[in-house]
Amino acid sequence: MNSFIPYGRHHVDEVDIRAVVEVLQGGLLTQGPMIEAFEQAISDYVGVKYAVAVSSGTAALHLAALAADVGKGNSLVTSPITFVASANCGLYAGGTVQFADIDADSINMSAIGLAQTLREIPTVRAVVPVHFAGLPCDIPAIKAAADAAAAVVIEDASHALGSEYADGSKVGCCVNSLMTVFSFHPVKAIAAGEGGMVTTNDEKIYRRLIRLRSHGINKLDDEFQLPEQASSNGLQYPWYYEMQELGFNYRITDIQCALALSQLRHLDKFIARRRELVAVYDAAFAGMKNCRPAQLDGNALSAHHLYVLRIDFKSAGIGREQLMLQLRSRNIGNQVHYIPVTMQPYYQRLGFNPGDYPEAQAYYNEALTIPLFYDLSDEQQQYVIDNIRDLVS
Repeated sequence: MNSFIPYGRHHVDEVDIRAVVEVLQGGLLTQGPMIEAFEQAISDYVGVKYAVAVSSGTAALHLAALAADVGKGNSLVTSPITFVASANCGLYAGGTVQFADIDADSINMSAIGLAQTLREIPTVRAVVPVHFAGLPCDIPAIKAAADAAAAVVIEDASHALGSEYADGSKVGCCVNSLMTVFSFHPVKAIAAGEGGMVTTNDEKIYRRLIRLRSHGINKLDDEFQLPEQASSNGLQYPWYYEMQELGFNYRITDIQCALALSQLRHLDKFIARRRELVAVYDAAFAGMKNCRPAQLDGNALSAHHLYVLRIDFKSAGIGREQLMLQLRSRNIGNQVHYIPVTMQPYYQRLGFNPGDYPEAQAYYNEALTIPLFYDLSDEQQQYVIDNIRDLVS
């Protein structure tokens, strides 16, 4: 195979390009109509009342934590197997962060482990389960545990746009959560370049997210807090606005939203192809002695952002670093998703011990992400399979 096969890659066609060019040729590059159009399209797709588009998935997590009133004196609980942003958002908001171990079969937050964490830590304000690789968490069980602790649920669905719950509803509908967060980074289900979204069915939360996205300035038809400054002689000043709380410039542009909105028309096709590829991988690796798919149950519900193998490197007689380099020398991209957040120096300085999360640690010791993306050809996939079989006994 002469060309390099990345572990993930976006797909952009001429229609996507024209959508962006039309915005560039128009009058508004930001704070224009494409943002609301994209928000409405996502709301309709996942079946939720409100959606707020922001500059990145990290920004979405930060605003969601703030809107949920995570802050000084309370905590946010998430999974140790995630990108650091899922945990960092609790610290950004001024709170503390805790972790609940994963379930070995799904690589998602264990509802049993969460319940134990919530019993031990009475100050939890928000629970952030991560739909790892697109596989939906057991949200009803997580919601029940959170409710018992008077905590709210913020779903981190950065991997899971297009995923479905067992009842057929879309991840992001917020039936069992206060908010859901999506990411539109190029390797995600649809690309905006960078971008994120928060969905919710709560109008109060929605209004606060809109304010927080733009410096904390009043939006929509929010009432003025100092109305005496807003008018004279019964005439409202047309220039007047209020910064009502400390917010941020987390606005997304019309350029990004035009691309993402165009990409959204492909989403079901993207997911269908990913599911085809995953079925081939599952069949190819299911019978191997030292190598197996990390996730099997619920594959029909997953949007399959990633495909991860669990490899017993010791029994296979090859180190992970050796395997990764060998694959890359054969033009096969690969990665590890993720180093547990509890292993990061910053979090160890906060007192976290990776050994306290044995399932996360066991998973990390065996994890390897291999190529999965819409344009991965059958020939390329077979090449990946053949080389892994060759290198892993």
